[in-house]
Amino acid sequence: MPKILMGARANRAENSGGGNARLAERQRVETQHALTAARKRVERNERWSVDLASTGLVSGQRVLDMARVTGGHVPGSSVLTDFDLSVAGPERIAVAGPNGSGKSTLLALAAGCLTPWSGRVDRHVRSAYFDQRTDLLTAEDTVIENFTRLNPDMDDNDRRAALARFGFRASAADRAVTGLSGGETLRAALACVLGGVTPPPLLLLDEPTNHLDLESLGTLEAALNAYDGALLLVSHDAAFLEAIGLTRRISM
Repeated sequence: MPKILMGARANRAENSGGGNARLAERQRVETQHALTAARKRVERNERWSVDLASTGLVSGQRVLDMARVTGGHVPGSSVLTDFDLSVAGPERIAVAGPNGSGKSTLLALAAGCLTPWSGRVDRHVRSAYFDQRTDLLTAEDTVIENFTRLNPDMDDNDRRAALARFGFRASAADRAVTGLSGGETLRAALACVLGGVTPPPLLLLDEPTNHLDLESLGTLEAALNAYDGALLLVSHDAAFLEAIGLTRRISM
């Protein structure tokens, strides 16, 4: 075999070996990252826990009824048409469907933030609605000021103890909502609603896991697992839905 041909074959073999080594190293790094993420998830589930007061919701109690509801955000352009839904405590229902199918509209109608054009929406219990903007919080106020506004019957020690259970310890409770990250804002809203003497028996959540950091996701799962009321939520996060004990799905 000519020397030039032998040299070319040797180079190809060397390059191939180097490529295989790089591929093996990349796969090792990816596997290590996956293992680290899995370990963090296990650690999160073991570490986070939240104690909540009972909502007082009785099993099988009617929570929400929507009968032949038609509505939308733009006049003359309905997103839901003749929609029916009944929720009894303590069901945990996920609303699924493609973008534009009416998932967020359904929650807004159920929460009373949007008036149906026809049909009826009956909420038989108190409810709290967590949209993606967490509008229930006043952005200029601190976390403790928002908690006080929403839970006026608690004293300061109980308020701060409740906030601490959601990760807002000491001076963290005195931060303004405008300075919080998305995950921190959701945790603050959860604390203000669920940390009171009697949490509302119905929670409506629109894509609650969007843009959450690890701590906020862990707090959210822990809070919802400790919550004994009914849930109606929009989420595409299969692991999250499994973690909170989903009981029913609705396809839009």
